[in-house]
Amino acid sequence: MHTFLTRGNAILAYTLSVSACLTFCCFLSTVFIDYRANATLNTVKVVVKNVPDYSASREKNDLDLTPLFNWNVKQLFLYLTAEYQTENNEFNQVVLWDKIVLRGDNAVLDFKNMNTKYYFWDDGKGLRGNKNVTLTLSWNIIPNAGLLPSVNALGSHTFAFPPEYTTLRV
Repeated sequence: MHTFLTRGNAILAYTLSVSACLTFCCFLSTVFIDYRANATLNTVKVVVKNVPDYSASREKNDLDLTPLFNWNVKQLFLYLTAEYQTENNEFNQVVLWDKIVLRGDNAVLDFKNMNTKYYFWDDGKGLRGNKNVTLTLSWNIIPNAGLLPSVNALGSHTFAFPPEYTTLRV
């Protein structure tokens, strides 16, 4: 009747079809979940330097990201961005910090006096005296199956840079 290869092909095709259907059901079960959360950001000490040792810190605020995890979320990629406007560029966006939170890790962020992970560079002198720098926490949700949403936290923090560079090591 049918050869061994024909039967093997039929079984493999059926298995792949069922796997594709289950993966699509996995995607559909979590596609409409709202992954936004409230984040409270604050700056304590803002210093503008012309040397590569700039640091900014935050006051202590807890951010519980545990509700973002469900059976389809493998990990979260968190990043803190600063947005500002200069004479040279109407829109500037700089990533200052990032973190990967895996499923099973402690998803409650509790930072105090945290320095930036990356330097806050500008292509001119647009940071000095800038009165409207906005910090925003965002995250990408890495699912087991489905879309890769990028979500902004509810809440941001706006602060101003001092008008002069500092020469002291802080």
